[in-house]
Amino acid sequence: MRKPQIDYAAVFHALPGMVALLTPDLVYADANEDFLRLAGRSREQLLGRYIFDVFPENPNDPAAAGMRETQASMQRVVSTGERDTMALLRYDIEDSQLPGQWVEHFWSPVNAPVLDPDGRVVLIVHRVEEVTELIRARGGTGSDSSRARVLEAELYTRSRELQEVNERLRRAHAREREVALALQAAMLPAPTPVGHHRAAVRYRPAVGTLNVCGDWYDLVDLPGDRIAVAVGDVVGHGLEAAGVMGQLRSALSAAARVADGPARALEALGLYARHVDGAESSTVVKTYIDWDTHTLTYSSAGHPPPALLHPDGTVTFLDQATDPPLGARPEHVRRPEASTPFAEGATLVLYSDGLIERRDEDIDTGLARLTDSLVRHGRARPEALADAVLADLLPSTGNTDDTVLVIIRL
Repeated sequence: MRKPQIDYAAVFHALPGMVALLTPDLVYADANEDFLRLAGRSREQLLGRYIFDVFPENPNDPAAAGMRETQASMQRVVSTGERDTMALLRYDIEDSQLPGQWVEHFWSPVNAPVLDPDGRVVLIVHRVEEVTELIRARGGTGSDSSRARVLEAELYTRSRELQEVNERLRRAHAREREVALALQAAMLPAPTPVGHHRAAVRYRPAVGTLNVCGDWYDLVDLPGDRIAVAVGDVVGHGLEAAGVMGQLRSALSAAARVADGPARALEALGLYARHVDGAESSTVVKTYIDWDTHTLTYSSAGHPPPALLHPDGTVTFLDQATDPPLGARPEHVRRPEASTPFAEGATLVLYSDGLIERRDEDIDTGLARLTDSLVRHGRARPEALADAVLADLLPSTGNTDDTVLVIIRL
């Protein structure tokens, strides 16, 4: 059966309701028939023109804020790549047949991005629901009309107040994200060589304003030809998570230098975490790499298992020493530890759950996707391999959870 040939341009113009397309510079690129009809403008009056040249603010209303609020919404869409639903908005329009005469309108707009393959905003879908008649109809006729105007004014005022509150919250969240990322950058070690071995390290913050700063990594140079590497994930986000992350990373880094193995280091970290607010249920995996004996020794506190890419192209997950997250048990219990040999040229991969977990998938699907990526790109150098894995596993528009990836060629 042949697929029907769909004329998407015709579909766009036939869409019910007011819909327009604008460039990131807020210039009209197209508008459907309902938009032209209800806005009282011809196609020639819109296309190629700046939105607020076509629809300026009512100069007779000193309290008018429709232009500012619409502009702010569209700029948020361009900067974040996310949909922005506006509060009920009053935006008067000048009558095209009677210059200087302004017609009162109430709109309920939604602005949504159209992204290119690289995740850049190339168009803004501006959908507007005309609710003027609905608001007026609430008041009925005669003496009830005054109540309608009161209700109308109240709705408008309340919607503007709500939008102002939302805007203040958005700015506060954005500032918290900025501070938290700066704090995290100061706490995490730079991806410099450990001993004479090089690690490829990647950190990708979440796209949400608060979903950042729970993930961390650490690399420690040990006596002999050995290093210890860890990846962890703190429950929570924002500044609090960044602070907890810094405490746990520092404590585990110190423990790794004196403990006789990863399990003992995690036991010390677990005891410490009991006295750190916000550290409960944090996950971490610790791996010691010994090049003299070609051995990996590891222990996991509820964290996704490291992957070992062998020189023959097969992948093994280090999942034989997995225990609950930090603070999950009421009493202290010794943690398990396992060892496995590795061949020269193998690749060790540690990561946080943001790399593999999706809300609508089983975790095995994410692990299979990671395996496939490692097999396909395994011959690449660690830096190139890290970039390829992130490109394969993370959405082009960004992930809703932050992600850490550490790759070491053994």
